[in-house]
Amino acid sequence: MLVKLAWKNVWRNKKRTLIVAASVMFAVVLSILMRSAQLGSYAYMIDSATHLQTGYLQVQHRDYRENRSLEKSYVPPVGLKDTLTQMTGVSAVAPRLETFALVSHDSVTRAVGIQGIDPAAEDAMTRLSKWLVKGSFLEKGDSSLIMGAGLAKKLNVTVGDSVVLYGMGYHGQTAAAILNVRGLLELPLPQLNNSAVLMSLSRVQYIYMAPGRVTALVMMLDHPDEMARIKTELARHVPAPLTVIDWQEMMPELKQYIQIDNASGLIMLAILYMVIAFGVFGTVMMMTAEREREFGILNALGMKKTRLMAVSAVESVMVSFIGALAGLALGIPLARYYVEHPIRLSGDLAAAYETLGIEPVMSFSARPDMFGAQALVVFVIAVFCALYPLFFIRRMRASTAIRH
Repeated sequence: MLVKLAWKNVWRNKKRTLIVAASVMFAVVLSILMRSAQLGSYAYMIDSATHLQTGYLQVQHRDYRENRSLEKSYVPPVGLKDTLTQMTGVSAVAPRLETFALVSHDSVTRAVGIQGIDPAAEDAMTRLSKWLVKGSFLEKGDSSLIMGAGLAKKLNVTVGDSVVLYGMGYHGQTAAAILNVRGLLELPLPQLNNSAVLMSLSRVQYIYMAPGRVTALVMMLDHPDEMARIKTELARHVPAPLTVIDWQEMMPELKQYIQIDNASGLIMLAILYMVIAFGVFGTVMMMTAEREREFGILNALGMKKTRLMAVSAVESVMVSFIGALAGLALGIPLARYYVEHPIRLSGDLAAAYETLGIEPVMSFSARPDMFGAQALVVFVIAVFCALYPLFFIRRMRASTAIRH
């Protein structure tokens, strides 16, 4: 009986019901979009940085992070690459030999980072070929190179030109070569676009007198959430002095940025919840004041305050539930739309992203647990605010309420 009476009361005054439900609905939508932007941005930052730079996991010499020298390169143990490739959760493994050099053309010289890569494996992992704007991508055993378009502009070279490479090879030997430019990459990060030079792994090993050596075996994962488990499992297959490190160890500044931004985001979300609570509470107070005479008459006619409070509580739960469902119905499509159409950043915010080695794009998340969590929080806030009519009815005097 109480539920039926509450349901009839909900729709007896449609305007009042729609106002309360709409306030809950917009609160759910705002909280969903805010949290979706946060979680989506973090996931995109990690995905962008790992695909363009480090991968999720790497097998390195244990001293390589402190001393990024060819002296800390290594010859991969027989079968290690195959073992890593076959592990559950590892989607791709690519060997790299990374070092530094001076690259010259005519009278212009630039210090650059050299990456020796397996072209097919690297492209499968980092999708480098999609950034190719001129020329062609590397092939296995290629004796030429590709570079960032920004670096090519600084050196005043184009596809087909030759550049001189000069650096220090393994055990301090001189590394020098004249190489043709095979292709240009328009990379999304300025620091890479202005300094990246990529060559086939065998060619870099030959020039730097480091046959068979690599500085890292880079791995991408099917499910990044399983990184800790996979890292622990990998460690059992990697002999000393090699070690397995993850992107958090390779890019601590990105990890710290995400932690700080997440903390500030949770504070902003808490402030949003407070604004929502005050907005819903104000609406409930107004609606309760409008119904004061109604409550007084019902009490005077013999309806006990306990039943009146029960009906009011059920009404509040119903209206809040309607608003939360409407918020989900509107918030989920909006979040999914922005997942498919991320917002490209510009100005100072874009520069801040690029400083961290991240493509300046604001992405959104459509994690199922996020939608339910935000709707539940707003629903609880709305129900908590709906306690006000209960206290009002409890303290109400029927004679005074009727006169009002």
